[in-house]
Amino acid sequence: MKRTLSSYLRVLLVLLFCFVAFGAMAQNRSVTGTIVSSEDGLPLPGVSIREKGTTNGTTTGANGEYRLTVASAESVIVYTFVGFVTQEVTVGNQSTINLTLMTDVSELGEVVVIGYGTQEQKDLTSSIATVNADELTKTPAAQPMQALQGKVPGVQIVSAGAPGASPTVRVRGVGSLESNSAPLYVVDGMFFDNIDFLNSSDIETVSVLKDASASAIYGVRASNGVILITTKSGDYNQAPQIVYDGYYGTQVAQNVMKMANTEQFVNYALATGSAADASFIDNAFQRYGRSHINPNVPDVNTDWYNEVLQTAPIQNHSISVNGGNDATRYAVGLNYFDQQGLLKGTRNDYERINLRTKLDFDVSEKLTMGVNLNLSNSNQYVAENSVWFKSYFAVPIIPVYDDQNTAATPNQYSNAQQLGYRGSQNPFYDLEYNDNRNQATKILANVYLEYDLIPQMLSFKTAYNYSYSNVVSRNVDFAYHDGVTNVLSALRRSSGNNNNQIWDNYLTFNKDFDLHHLTAVAGYSFRSETSEGVFVRGTELEPDPTKGQDELWYLNGSQIDIGGSGDYGSAFYGSSYFGRLAYNYDDRYLLYGTFRRDGTNRFQQKWGNFFTVGAGWVLSEEEFFNVSNVDLLKFRGGWGQLGNSGVSAAVGAPTIDPRFVAIDDTRTPGNVLIPTFDIVDRWETTEELNIGLSSLMFNERLSIEADYFVRDTKNAAVTIILPLIRSNVRRSAGEIRNSGFEFAANWSDFINNELSYRIGGNFATLNNEVLSLGGPQYLNAGSAEFRQRSIIGSPIQAFYGYETDGIFQSQDDIDNSGYTNEFINNSGIEPGDFRYKDQNGDGVIDDNDRVVLGSYLPDLTYGFNIGLSWKNFDFSADFQGQVGHSILNRKRGEIIFTQDTNIDADLATNLWTGEGTSNKYPSAAGLRKGWNQSMSDYFVEDGSYFRIQNVRLSYTLNEGQLFTDMPETRFTFTAERPLTVFDYNGFNPEVANGIDRQTYPIPAIYTLGINLKF
Repeated sequence: MKRTLSSYLRVLLVLLFCFVAFGAMAQNRSVTGTIVSSEDGLPLPGVSIREKGTTNGTTTGANGEYRLTVASAESVIVYTFVGFVTQEVTVGNQSTINLTLMTDVSELGEVVVIGYGTQEQKDLTSSIATVNADELTKTPAAQPMQALQGKVPGVQIVSAGAPGASPTVRVRGVGSLESNSAPLYVVDGMFFDNIDFLNSSDIETVSVLKDASASAIYGVRASNGVILITTKSGDYNQAPQIVYDGYYGTQVAQNVMKMANTEQFVNYALATGSAADASFIDNAFQRYGRSHINPNVPDVNTDWYNEVLQTAPIQNHSISVNGGNDATRYAVGLNYFDQQGLLKGTRNDYERINLRTKLDFDVSEKLTMGVNLNLSNSNQYVAENSVWFKSYFAVPIIPVYDDQNTAATPNQYSNAQQLGYRGSQNPFYDLEYNDNRNQATKILANVYLEYDLIPQMLSFKTAYNYSYSNVVSRNVDFAYHDGVTNVLSALRRSSGNNNNQIWDNYLTFNKDFDLHHLTAVAGYSFRSETSEGVFVRGTELEPDPTKGQDELWYLNGSQIDIGGSGDYGSAFYGSSYFGRLAYNYDDRYLLYGTFRRDGTNRFQQKWGNFFTVGAGWVLSEEEFFNVSNVDLLKFRGGWGQLGNSGVSAAVGAPTIDPRFVAIDDTRTPGNVLIPTFDIVDRWETTEELNIGLSSLMFNERLSIEADYFVRDTKNAAVTIILPLIRSNVRRSAGEIRNSGFEFAANWSDFINNELSYRIGGNFATLNNEVLSLGGPQYLNAGSAEFRQRSIIGSPIQAFYGYETDGIFQSQDDIDNSGYTNEFINNSGIEPGDFRYKDQNGDGVIDDNDRVVLGSYLPDLTYGFNIGLSWKNFDFSADFQGQVGHSILNRKRGEIIFTQDTNIDADLATNLWTGEGTSNKYPSAAGLRKGWNQSMSDYFVEDGSYFRIQNVRLSYTLNEGQLFTDMPETRFTFTAERPLTVFDYNGFNPEVANGIDRQTYPIPAIYTLGINLKF
């Protein structure tokens, strides 16, 4: 499918390019000029310059200069720039038009998309962040949310490296023990849990509703924040504008771990004192010979990460056409995205094609109608995660291929079992003999009618949104022999459908009463969410599937695995009544409130009411305020409630289970009352208080946003143990708090007529704390060996264990440790073992000495950026990082279960080998002792990092700069994640749940791109 789809797309791109190039030849009059500011006389870069009634336009460069070719002398050119008065000039006989734009203080705030409407930024009382389209397209990624990393304070983005994988997104922490922390995505009015079907270049604006007063109008789906996305539309009275935007680049694995090489591994294995390990090395000598460089080690030195990793291409191509006439506007877009994976020898890639169309037209002076359709079709091949696990643990003394393993078919890969090791270890068995594909089709359709009941005062809008998704998965295990074991073929197929619909109906009232301005919204919404699917697994396929013959990969002739087959389904419905009221007095005093009453069939409690209130004071509008260089100073605050219906529902009553008993040797049916049951009869409710400040200074050169919030999740679903009967049940009884401070500042200015710069930064703190668990003081999570625990007063699911205090260097150290002699003798403590802190001083190390070791949630996230514009060059650099989060190095912990594997080079070269040699790592023999394998801060590492997130250099050739019919052309070089600095012993310090066992590396990406505007 890939080759065919790519070929068709290339032909289509060539044809469209030829078509638009021919159409561009109709331009026949050129105008040049320079635009400067009335405030200081300096040039204005980025001024929008457009031929009125068309989409023909350009923008000024860094020196304020422009060139535009128009249709005739009668053409009118419109000059617009945020914060300045729009001007129109008739061309006439002029070939040079220089203008001075006047400052317009009435445009200090841009329009922001909010729930069921828009609002000027200066009128906001909530915490809402906006991201423009240019920021999204800077990042080469399959998912648009990746571009927000480090740009919005309070929004944590955890990157994902696998092709097509979506990042983890958290808005202001985690407030639930059961449901995921993903925000609600609202795309043109439709609700989504993921936006992997969207192309970044199709997005017009992104609004992040961070606090409850902004999000609550969306009710029970909004507890984790809301991401509002509006896709691009055409403009009325504009000729067709055609834009091609594309890039091609390469991905490179970053910070590849150094594993112990053969010499380091042999030294470690022999130092453990294990006779078995020594015999395995002797077997390697017999099978592969001795190294000519160091005859004390086998003649094999395999770097498994180097063997499985490769550089991989990534590309994206988009074509859009938009425009309109007096009554209609339209936008049509086609996008192709392809991302290959970093693994050799297996299919791990993602390919997607999108088709988007958006149409709005005025049926009459009062009635407007619109239709929006977004189609997405993708193929994703997913590599086996076990590849990363085995690449870490495979010993370096076996090669990839082994000619002596003649029993192995169809490929003679090596097998560590033939040296005596417990498993095959070779990751190429997992690379070569698996093929996992997900085919996804997604449809988003939207149609609306809007009628002006009273022009410019009262309007009614009805909108129907429908989304459909179908995911067909196929997982193939090929038959092979590894020289020891014959592995049979297997095939699993599944198909799942989701059908969601939302029907919104609402009235909007806008009215000025002298100095009073009032906006009111009232409406009703119906939604339904249904899903169903089926899955089946078969083994011992006949004939066995082989690579390159996908058409034979079906279950015909297989043995059906009944336990691995089945179906599923769900149906949820809801009705909602909602309203919003915004009041503004003289642009000084702001009041805001929303209400939503949600009904659902998910819980026993059918209805919930969610309120918000907000207020703002624009101090800079007061007559007594006379502070120079302050354009806007606003204090704002809000409180609100949100719901979370994402937790699993419960029966909420005793149940009857059928049982059979023997009565007089007869099997007799009966019923048994089950007295324990879950009571999760309502949604989790989040209450949030937000206090903030917004300011613009120095003629809008400096903008500042600051917020402090306290977000409490109440009625959180938790698992508790009932007294006496000691049974686990779920109750809506928990309470979790997230609080923090967020700050963002941005500055832009000109140095001279040709050089301008911009700089910005943001940071956010987060304090996550469990307030209540419905009675118990803690709730366990994770495994018994690697315990996580939610403790009242501590972060949710924090890592929990012993705190180390160095390494015992000698017997005197042990004798003077403060441990009792009985405990020392019973524990078998030796020099080279960990010294654990005796937290309560009782002379023994037990459960009472375990403490919170860290949380996977960061204490601080930050980002900053710089930008320079010189003539037609534009340079930008983004930086971001996190501080205070921890990662459980589960890879190092695997030694608890399997000891005959490799270890990382840092550990191998820094093990304790005698007094004074190491105070961080135990001895080689100590690594295998139960004492040193207890959950401790040895396994829990600091995940703090700093990253150069994005570096971008662009050069723009203005329309007609090189030749008359030349379109505006922009060339771009981008480096995404070229450098990440951290101390954690892993590929990368971004692990969504904080547990690193087999994580796909996050690559650096280098691309070259071009943008053409016709």
